[in-house]
Amino acid sequence: QVQLVESGGGLVQAGDSLRLSCAASGLTFSRYVMGWFRQAPGKERDFVAAISWIGYNTKYADSVKGRFTISRDNAKNTVYLQMNRLKPEDTAVYFCAAGTPKYGDYDISRSYDTWGQGTQVTVSS
Repeated sequence: QVQLVESGGGLVQAGDSLRLSCAASGLTFSRYVMGWFRQAPGKERDFVAAISWIGYNTKYADSVKGRFTISRDNAKNTVYLQMNRLKPEDTAVYFCAAGTPKYGDYDISRSYDTWGQGTQVTVSS
């Protein structure tokens, strides 16, 4: 059974940092592009970041460039999202996803076919 499990969310203050983790099982992790998306209440699910199979290529939403860093450890079947200088507008449920998109489609949610259940990140001002 393919499963993605996110962890590391929480309540923090503006300017703080968090690191999200997403542990994968039931799939050959190193063959998948891994992405992070987020969804705020009443809004659509938005792309945050993605990383290629062995980490050579990454892509970020403009809103998080320079603050967030995506990385992966294929030996641990885990992808990470380091979030620094958090802002209240980063508040959302964060989802990780696995898929095989081309680089140009990294930011398209329908390019991913496996999703985690999400972890809540709340940033207070």
